Amino acid sequence: MSTVPPIRTETSENPKRPVAVVDIGATSIRMAIAEIDSAGQITPLENLSQAVTLGKDTFTQRRIRKASIEDCVRVLKSYRKLLQEYGIVRSDQMRVVATSAVREAVNRLAFIDRVYIATGMEIEPLDEAEVNRITYMGIQPLLQADPRLASSTAAVVEVGGGSTEVLVVQSGNVLFSHTYRLGSLRLLEMLEKFDAPPTKQRAIMESHILRHIAQIREHIEDIEKDGPLEMVAIGGDVRFAANHLLEDWDSNNLAHLPIDKLNEFTRRLFRMSEDEIVQKYGTTFQDAETIAPALLCYVLIARGFEQQQLAICDTNLRDGLLHDMAIRDYWTANFRSQIIRSAISLGRKFDFDEKHARQVATLCRKLFSDLQAEHQLESRMELILYLAALLHGIGLFINAQSNHKHAMYLIRNSELFGLSRKDVLLISLVARYHRRSSPQPQHEGYANLDRSDRVAVAKLAAILRIAIALDESRSQRVTDIQCRIDNKRLVITAKGIEDISLEQLALRQSGTMFEETYGLPVYLRAARGI
Repeated sequence: MSTVPPIRTETSENPKRPVAVVDIGATSIRMAIAEIDSAGQITPLENLSQAVTLGKDTFTQRRIRKASIEDCVRVLKSYRKLLQEYGIVRSDQMRVVATSAVREAVNRLAFIDRVYIATGMEIEPLDEAEVNRITYMGIQPLLQADPRLASSTAAVVEVGGGSTEVLVVQSGNVLFSHTYRLGSLRLLEMLEKFDAPPTKQRAIMESHILRHIAQIREHIEDIEKDGPLEMVAIGGDVRFAANHLLEDWDSNNLAHLPIDKLNEFTRRLFRMSEDEIVQKYGTTFQDAETIAPALLCYVLIARGFEQQQLAICDTNLRDGLLHDMAIRDYWTANFRSQIIRSAISLGRKFDFDEKHARQVATLCRKLFSDLQAEHQLESRMELILYLAALLHGIGLFINAQSNHKHAMYLIRNSELFGLSRKDVLLISLVARYHRRSSPQPQHEGYANLDRSDRVAVAKLAAILRIAIALDESRSQRVTDIQCRIDNKRLVITAKGIEDISLEQLALRQSGTMFEETYGLPVYLRAARGI
């Protein structure tokens, strides 16, 4: 452990702020401490790691044992003491996250509460979409810095203890992201269920991994048609392999490891016992147990992508978390385009009317802005509305009858890059209420929201109905509108067209929910002199 520097404070002469991120994973709890200056530059200070058995608990018995909880408390208490010496004491100076081993445990709330009581640390279980977003934050600078990868399509793969993340990026744009229930600890758990002899264990693992690879290939089939993929591997196990197989690897840059060389190394590890791996390579017993299964996943996935070599980089979830803290809210503008691309891809999958959807989304954005004083919603809700507008019509792919309910189902059961499951639920509900009945307490999904989210759904859905009515002709002819409150009614003025009778009729039919929600009837008129 490095010498602890004196406590730093942020001043005009020394604008650096100390921060920390803690990653509670399946096999270890890792912490990164760094300084971030006013320009967003990150200076690493210290990295720590302690082995735990959370993944083994969760993936075998679905709950975290009491002994494992107390082991985590012990580790986090020691981390907290070090953080205090660095002057990291406020909640805005640190972020403590947990991945699948905690997220999938049936007693996760008891675990989170116990840690908070013992340490004051608030654990944030990350869902798959958030993990993918943060992974992108960490890997994107390295992809952009490499001329070959910056101009090609990169499939970023990380095999963990409980899951495998696949992120496909092209020229900085996310084309695909998904999390698969494939991990080194899950593979070991499967072997225990089969009670497989050592001579057949690798074959059983390979069969299971190949089934997941077939699923991955099916998901990215259309992307592969546009050209070959370059595979980039991240994660502790593949870094371990690179450190032992590549000479003079500069971890600040991408390294290239031949698949045949990695496969041979993996074969050697499978022939060794855990004790032998610990003695020869100095790993923990937890890592010795999972390294070979994880590397086998990388080898088979690479071959599934028809790769001759892997690009390996020394980035991880904590790098992405630090980058997220460094740029603070700036990512919202950057990720907005990625999220919208993801929504449009989903819409195209279900053959939506793209011109109409984009027009309605644009009108929603204008209405949201003009009605800020009325709805008083935070800015992120504008993106929720925009995405619901883009996707409100995808239910027609199933059936015109009850298409609003079909839209909700399709959205709710799809992945939108960078959005949490709660955000996806909100989008699906707003789309669900684009027609027919207003929100009701007994409606699925809506009933479980808290009051603020219920109100937000109603406000956004009412705006969405207005925007849809304004493009009733499906001709995108209503483009320039202005909104104002006049004599206790919402007056929308449409410029550039004379005959708006079709839109006025549609508003009379669709404006009821807006009046119920905002207490304002809606009136549409053409601009004078046009």
